Amino acid sequence: MRIFAIETSCDETAVAVVDEARGKFRVIKNLVSSQVKLHAKYGGVVPELAAREHAKNLPILLKQARVPRNGHGIDVVAVTAGPGLVVALRNGVETAKCLAHFWNKPLVGVNHMEGHIYSNWLMRDPREIIFPALNLVVSGGHTMLVLMKGHGKYVLLGETRDDAVGEAFDKSARLMDLPYPGGPSVSARAQMHEGPFIKLPRPMILSPDFDFSFSGLKTAVLYSLLQTPKRVKKTDAFINQMCASFEEAVVDVLYNKTMRAVKKYNPKTILVCGGVSANARLRERFMSMDFDAPVFFPEKRFTGDNAAMIAVAGAFMAKKKLFSDPFKIKADPNKRFL
Repeated sequence: MRIFAIETSCDETAVAVVDEARGKFRVIKNLVSSQVKLHAKYGGVVPELAAREHAKNLPILLKQARVPRNGHGIDVVAVTAGPGLVVALRNGVETAKCLAHFWNKPLVGVNHMEGHIYSNWLMRDPREIIFPALNLVVSGGHTMLVLMKGHGKYVLLGETRDDAVGEAFDKSARLMDLPYPGGPSVSARAQMHEGPFIKLPRPMILSPDFDFSFSGLKTAVLYSLLQTPKRVKKTDAFINQMCASFEEAVVDVLYNKTMRAVKKYNPKTILVCGGVSANARLRERFMSMDFDAPVFFPEKRFTGDNAAMIAVAGAFMAKKKLFSDPFKIKADPNKRFL
């Protein structure tokens, strides 16, 4: 099966062509046009600007994908239908609808978060991933623990009650005058620090459930900055220390919640995915987990928003005949898969 996929849920315009054979996936094309530099000067994503860039970039990527104009060789068209910014999603959904109609190919509307989960199937032997699999999804807009009992069979164990991990990184970085996006900026500065950490809270780390909360941690960073003399908090040494302390607090919470879920549900595989899964400290900590179940992360090029992961999720949906009507599918900013 050859899948053509489109992803435009936020500020990355992405197109991919992926082959599937016996559950194994091979990426033929994985094209991403990033808008990071455009939105950096605003400190975050501006929806209208993102939508405008998608409209400009999609035709360029479609041409670069080198798919025949009649869609020859493509078996399925997959597109992110939500969640995300509705004005951004519409670009991808409307384009996919047109292609599916004119190519006379089936269309699947994929949930963006399910796409992140399936990023772990890219460039990996599918036999390595055994169900039930525990998924820690950590991205700019979502943080959740999901037990995957099989393809398309999910149980939500817990999710954030306020800020997502990526959002907390962005907001904390802004407090320290670090550039957007905050995740890479904080991580880079954290790696420069050697020595003790600043005392920061670990929100909900001892709560009996599997929910998360990161707004209090962000507030703790703010209070710590306010209480620190100006001549100190502007120094590289202090910023590095604060970044390392914040990052360690986040990783502690994610690690401990996941560890408790592993002990309770005994998964055969542990999967970490989403943009924040590129974080070096998170990877280091999780790869040292002392459990029988193997831990997998996607390749770093598949951690952020991309269309290859949407193609994989779309392939499994296509196998179950979960097709969308090209004349009825709509962008859904609050789309859920659980």
